Amino acid sequence: MRQSTKYIVLLFLWFNLSVAYSTTSIVGYGGFPLPNSETFKDSLDWADYYYNIHRFKEAVPLYKKNLEYSDREEKIHILKKLALSQAALQEPEESINYIYDYFKIDFHPAFLLHEDFDLIRENEKFAKLSGTVLPKITAWSVFYFFVSLIGFYVTFVLLINKKIDKQARILIASFVFIHSLFILNICVNQTNYVFEFPHTYLMSTWSSFLYGPLLFLYFKRVSKPTELDKKDLWHFFPTIVLTVYLIFTVYGFTGTEKVNQMLQRLEEGLNPGDSTKLLLLVSLKAISLAVYAFFVHLILKKHKSDLNKKTRIWQNNIYLIHVSYVVVYMIYGAYIISGINSGIFYQAPIVLMSAMVIYIGYAANVQPDVFSGQYAYINRLFPKYVKSGLTESLSHELKQNLNDLFLKEKLYRKNDINLDMVAEKLDTTRHNASQLINEHFKMSFREFVNSHRIQEAKELLEKENELNIIDIAYEVGYNNKVSFNKAFKKDTQLTPSQYLNHLKQG
Repeated sequence: MRQSTKYIVLLFLWFNLSVAYSTTSIVGYGGFPLPNSETFKDSLDWADYYYNIHRFKEAVPLYKKNLEYSDREEKIHILKKLALSQAALQEPEESINYIYDYFKIDFHPAFLLHEDFDLIRENEKFAKLSGTVLPKITAWSVFYFFVSLIGFYVTFVLLINKKIDKQARILIASFVFIHSLFILNICVNQTNYVFEFPHTYLMSTWSSFLYGPLLFLYFKRVSKPTELDKKDLWHFFPTIVLTVYLIFTVYGFTGTEKVNQMLQRLEEGLNPGDSTKLLLLVSLKAISLAVYAFFVHLILKKHKSDLNKKTRIWQNNIYLIHVSYVVVYMIYGAYIISGINSGIFYQAPIVLMSAMVIYIGYAANVQPDVFSGQYAYINRLFPKYVKSGLTESLSHELKQNLNDLFLKEKLYRKNDINLDMVAEKLDTTRHNASQLINEHFKMSFREFVNSHRIQEAKELLEKENELNIIDIAYEVGYNNKVSFNKAFKKDTQLTPSQYLNHLKQG
């Protein structure tokens, strides 16, 4: 009985071993299928098999061997497996190198979140790579984003405000716009979304040499009544040269090429969001800012006595913020030259730019009259307008708008028309509207309205229609026949009835 039991146990063990052997030969270790017998031992299938059963040392050389002859899709697969295998073997340097190679072909930063990288996640280089390419939101980035939005809104408000001289508002609006664009650029860089949207790479660099010229030309424009001329365009020549250079070296690249350029800088230990010519650009921009800040100082000093207190305070504050930015930026440039890539002066320039945008935005909404300056507007025929803020360009623009109101919209037909109504329609002050009519038409507001009313009345009288004189008076804007007759006779030396009879006789 004991003998038979022993045989039964042995038979049972033999059966289990047979089943186990046959199962292993079919599905391999850990449930992963073995490559078939026709597959070469150094193939990608065997590499994947070794990777799946965590035999990374065997997998790595096979992946390397297959890398050279693989197409794009296979190369992506192999580089990802090599990066993960080296991480599992706790060889961070090798793993990071393969990550860079993979990113240059198929950039998907979420790959860094793979759990197999946990063994090297504390490595300094891996942490820097993850912290640079994975999207993140910080308090500073949120602040900069909202400031940039405010800046774009202020730019729009300034451009549509016709109470400001046309050239002055274009210059100061452009000044705010490039600040806002730069702040948004910084926000995109700090959140790492520059990798998600590579065409934002260096999107504000083209305007590096515009800050000084725009502020200088703005103060030059509001300091005297004459308009800027063509020779002032030379101030934009450095910006044109820089923009052309950037088109051929950055802006004309595809998104993938821009990502690779940023990855190359990151691999070299540099800030990926900066230009490859950072040192040169920072140096030239610092020089430009300093030179133009001096020019602005000369203008403010020369025309200080021509400004009222409110405008003088506003201009001095703008200049003070700008000079502070210049000083801080020069210190930032010294940091760059010294190879220092962190510190308070990396945030300070952007904070001052934000202060500039917010302050100009405040002024645009609260005291827009300060933007045109309060210089002397020389006019010997109308000395009461010597201190007016109505510049030559704005005056001609308002004249055209006034003609449109009276000739096309026939605003004079309103019997309750007054100077305040016209000023509101022109989006200017009552004072400017009065000056406009006096200077361009050499008459008072009431005379100007009557001249248009009488002209239309004469045209109506000349036509054969069923309107009588009182109907015509009401049609052109008069409340009663007496006022109409008086104004008509003053213009034609005839009453409306006499004028009508004269037409019939003729």
